[in-house]
Amino acid sequence: MFSHTFLGTNNIDAARKFYDATMAALGYAGMPLPHGTAYPSPSGALIVAKPANGEPHTVSNGHTLGFKAVESSKVDAWHAAGLANGGADDGAPGVRPNSPGQQYGAYLRDPDGNKICAFAPNPNAD
Repeated sequence: MFSHTFLGTNNIDAARKFYDATMAALGYAGMPLPHGTAYPSPSGALIVAKPANGEPHTVSNGHTLGFKAVESSKVDAWHAAGLANGGADDGAPGVRPNSPGQQYGAYLRDPDGNKICAFAPNPNAD
């Protein structure tokens, strides 16, 4: 549905460290760009970079970027990688009863305060 998603950063080095670790946990490798990093996949890309207009990045209220994981252990690895690389917990891994299919998910804030999450199918679903 989307060609790419762009998250702004004010600190390329901190963002690259965080996203290299969290995206690797989901199976994606980064491609350095002069103003940030791109994480391509067959269905689109995540770009984390300085805003093109030259203004500082600010966090939008109510925005969450969700990543798809193939299984709950990948969500756990993603969350741990984020915490170990400058992220903040915004919802520990576990089954989310209010999500469609009661999926297994976790939430983080990246070093710039962007809210991100990873979700996988519920490991206990029939």
